[in-house]
Amino acid sequence: MRTGPRLDDDRRRELAGAYLSGAGRYDRVRPGYPGAIADWLVPAHAREAVDVGAGTGLFTRALVDRGLDVTAVDPSEDMLAVLSTRLPAIPAVLGTAEETHLPAASADLLTLAQTWHWCDPAATVREAARVLRPGGTLALVWNQLDVAVPWVHRLSRIMHAGDVFSPDDRPDVGRLFGPPEDLLVRWTQELTLPDVIDLARSRSYYRRASPALQSRVEANLDWYLTEYLAFPAGAILRLPYYTHAWRATALQP
Repeated sequence: MRTGPRLDDDRRRELAGAYLSGAGRYDRVRPGYPGAIADWLVPAHAREAVDVGAGTGLFTRALVDRGLDVTAVDPSEDMLAVLSTRLPAIPAVLGTAEETHLPAASADLLTLAQTWHWCDPAATVREAARVLRPGGTLALVWNQLDVAVPWVHRLSRIMHAGDVFSPDDRPDVGRLFGPPEDLLVRWTQELTLPDVIDLARSRSYYRRASPALQSRVEANLDWYLTEYLAFPAGAILRLPYYTHAWRATALQP
């Protein structure tokens, strides 16, 4: 059984710290999520949900659209400020996956979208089991550039998109939850050439890099897109993604 790539704790905290700012760009160029993913993850009985690592609310919005009372949790004030502008009625709480500061047994659904690889998995699972009611659902979601497409694979290497999971990766949710089930949906995001550059700028590698290294990444991207691939200036790129989602049910204590 594969459990997916893990960062050591120091490196995980260092890279995750890049997302404490830069929320406006992140919200504009990062991909959303296919509706089929949220439809599959939200249980019919769910009324209250917690979106952990909510960021600017890219997945939070999908939960709100499905009629749930949602609380957003994130360690970044900058991210939550954008979320509160987009979703002013949603409670926004400073917290982490390992320590949400939410009451016990207070939610039917707890989601971590594009968040799991930043977490301490054992502590996150314990906290999710505490916050969820018995029978509640833990949902893990991540978007991945489809690096099976050769030109996208090279693009991801230039952008240093290091958080790449294989469709075979399987999260370990421990013994507090039942066996996880998964769904994979393939789709595309449309971005302009400048937006693709901004997509690279929104990633933790770029945000933690020196100015010289940032300039090198931008120059390499510009060469790859406009010279090697010869996209015209006004081109709209269709970036292939797959969204992989997992759901598991909280067991009775």
